[in-house]
Amino acid sequence: MKKYFLTILSLILSTLAFSQQTNYNLLIGTYTSGGKSEGIYDYSFSTLKATTKLKAVTKDLANPSYLTISPDGKFAYSVNETGNTSSVSAFKYNSVSGELVFLNKVNSEGADPCYITADAKNVIIANYSGGSLAVFSRKTDGSLTNATQIIKHSGKSIDPKGRQESAHVHMVKFTPDHKYLICNDLGEDQIYIYNYNPTSKTQILTIKNVIKTNAGTGPRHITFSPNGKFAYLAHEFNGSVTAFAYSNGTLKKIQEITTTPKEFIGKIDGADIHVSADGKFLYESNRGDANSITVFSILPTGILKFVEHVSTLGKGPRNFTIDPSGKFLLVAHQYTDDVVIFKRNKLTGKLTDSGKRISVGAPVCLVFTK
Repeated sequence: MKKYFLTILSLILSTLAFSQQTNYNLLIGTYTSGGKSEGIYDYSFSTLKATTKLKAVTKDLANPSYLTISPDGKFAYSVNETGNTSSVSAFKYNSVSGELVFLNKVNSEGADPCYITADAKNVIIANYSGGSLAVFSRKTDGSLTNATQIIKHSGKSIDPKGRQESAHVHMVKFTPDHKYLICNDLGEDQIYIYNYNPTSKTQILTIKNVIKTNAGTGPRHITFSPNGKFAYLAHEFNGSVTAFAYSNGTLKKIQEITTTPKEFIGKIDGADIHVSADGKFLYESNRGDANSITVFSILPTGILKFVEHVSTLGKGPRNFTIDPSGKFLLVAHQYTDDVVIFKRNKLTGKLTDSGKRISVGAPVCLVFTK
């Protein structure tokens, strides 16, 4: 218990220090296959007025859609989403120049990796089409070993449009206590909770529990409240959000809520979900015909209360992020080739257009770092 509280305290202090800066790096992962993007982009971002300036572009990369930075900020890792030839790339990261120096690339051990996370020991990815997750050890120089563990899911669910004919692992995320790994399987309508044993040679992940979600909804992304007590799951097919109470590797459902107006007709395609650093507001993005972000306030019980629906002012809002100051929310539009920057009211949670944009081809993933 003491170790858990020390971990939470460390995260809070780190977040406070992070938020006191005014200049950060913003890395943007993209799809290069359409010819509009050249790779991974690194911008400087000022939290004073949301001004941005391009620092570096890492080129000659195939669809580096999702990326992550190591906890010490010295290395970056990206998926290369290219079907059956997919891979994972490792880079040394120069936060001053914004340059990424290629270290190595390894087989992703599954088609179309769509999410990646890293800690001090390992890099873990979700292979969407492959229906699997894979673990890679980090060497001292930041490069990756070949996969040390591969877990293949084999189920399916009921979606009549064929998106659940097989397993589709969509996200891998550490729990706040870092003792477990959450894995959302969109194809199976299930959440897997794995015990995390970072120093194990072969059994880094072992199954703890499997949670069945509502059939035909497609669990996609999950996020946790800063205090570690609650989790919120975004479903792709209907855009609904499930709220859970979290404790020691256990998720207990406390609420199910929609994210589109009652009168909405059309395709929703829920995408991303995040909680503000103060734990007071939840944001969820929808693509399809909606192209919106829904804002909720979070009550002390973890229950969500609707605040507003906002157009994202673009098409295909994939990943979005709140800047370290909490004053801005940035949305990556895959199909209109831009990042729209919203002002965020810290007291009400509401969003308004700042009028500022970053023009970049097929942006998918946004990562702030020092």
